[in-house]
Amino acid sequence: MLNKFLMEDHVRAALIEDIGYGDITTENLAEENDVLEGFLNTREDGVLCGCEVFKTVYKMLSDKIEIKFNFKDGDVIKKGDRLATLKGPAKELLMGERLSLNYIQRMSGIATETKKYQDAIAPYHAKIVDTRKTTPNFRIFEKYSVKTGGGALHRFNLSDCAMIKDNHIRLAGSITNAVEKLRKKLSHAHKIEVECDTLEQVAEAVKVGADIIMLDNMSVENMKEAVKLIDKKAIIEASGNVKLSTVNEIASTGVDIISSSAIVAKAPALDIALDM
Repeated sequence: MLNKFLMEDHVRAALIEDIGYGDITTENLAEENDVLEGFLNTREDGVLCGCEVFKTVYKMLSDKIEIKFNFKDGDVIKKGDRLATLKGPAKELLMGERLSLNYIQRMSGIATETKKYQDAIAPYHAKIVDTRKTTPNFRIFEKYSVKTGGGALHRFNLSDCAMIKDNHIRLAGSITNAVEKLRKKLSHAHKIEVECDTLEQVAEAVKVGADIIMLDNMSVENMKEAVKLIDKKAIIEASGNVKLSTVNEIASTGVDIISSSAIVAKAPALDIALDM
């Protein structure tokens, strides 16, 4: 999922942003032969994510930097764990410190938050999935982090799946009109999802043969009724007001998918430090 060329393109742009015309602090302090050893340590429990991106930052700065990870992406880590050891030229080690940490802290934070949600619904068959509410130009890393944390993935972009939302329904005149028009024009490979706010809309979406029906901001009671109405004729997604405190009850209704922007947008960065 995180192809080498995607990582390198993103890291290159990030290095240009961060270093600019040069690290005036490090370049004026570090001598050519100065060597440092660094230790990547976690200061809190979580799920590790972003090892290859972390290494890519340093590979692009110097081929003389040695990095040895003691854990891999997806591993549960505990406060105090030494995640990796680094050794190499002092100048490049210091120049890449902040950027490499930005990647691994952010990605590990998302993986950690995702695992909390997925663990909370473990007794049920539902899956936690992400949304398109992601950081611009960072989506591939955030989705990889969700997957690493045990979640599943929603569409990557607007070309993956046709999703009929309230404004599309207004444009088409009805759910039926929207689905029928799309079905005539789309490839056989594309699914059609309909966002429903009411049980009446759910019934219409079932009748017209939607592939996926999203229950948007419905009460738990209405979700249970919707699950009965759909009766396995479509994949059922619950969305809206999904929190760690509510996700278990939502899963108990029998939905297949629970989408939440919180696992990405509200995930705090994991406290990981690089001590030289």
